[in-house]
Amino acid sequence: MNSQPKPKIMQTWLIYALLTVLSWGVYGVILHAARSKMPMGPETPNAGLKAFLFVCIAYAIIGIVAALVLKARGTNWSFTGDSGSGIPLSLVAGIAGALGALTLVLALGAAATPILKGGGGFGVAAAAAVMPIVFAGAPVINTITAMVVHPPEGGWTKLPLPFILGCVLAASGAFLVAKFAPSNTGGAKPGAAAKPH
Repeated sequence: MNSQPKPKIMQTWLIYALLTVLSWGVYGVILHAARSKMPMGPETPNAGLKAFLFVCIAYAIIGIVAALVLKARGTNWSFTGDSGSGIPLSLVAGIAGALGALTLVLALGAAATPILKGGGGFGVAAAAAVMPIVFAGAPVINTITAMVVHPPEGGWTKLPLPFILGCVLAASGAFLVAKFAPSNTGGAKPGAAAKPH
């Protein structure tokens, strides 16, 4: 008699991964909308940083929730495993994530700025230009970083052609989506000046 467990309809890791896709997928658009609701005029250069300040507050709130979940699970509050403490690398990861959020805010602001003022000229559609680059480029960087930490079997010269092709397609796709992102006028030619609101 076969006693193997029946496969679940969807594995937990995949559900969490898809929830991450959903939350990060709307993140840039919501962040840019928040930035545009901050005081403008002389304060326009600070609008992105003001929005980022509340992103940091949100991170702190989620951190408190994570601590409560740990307490509810009965953790022993030890952060040192067999191979050392996980605290320094966790802090480095947090710094990388926070810097990424900060530079994302700056990128959205620069992309929204009119071309005549040295920006991208995308206006309210800045997220449509910025986010494809972020979300297509990050997986490539992630994979390369993982290969530096854990080199592929046989070395870098043995990388499979489909992997290299995938990296090229991801970069090309990001370029095409960002280059031809719809303008805030809904149909103007790429690079057309945004109408003031």
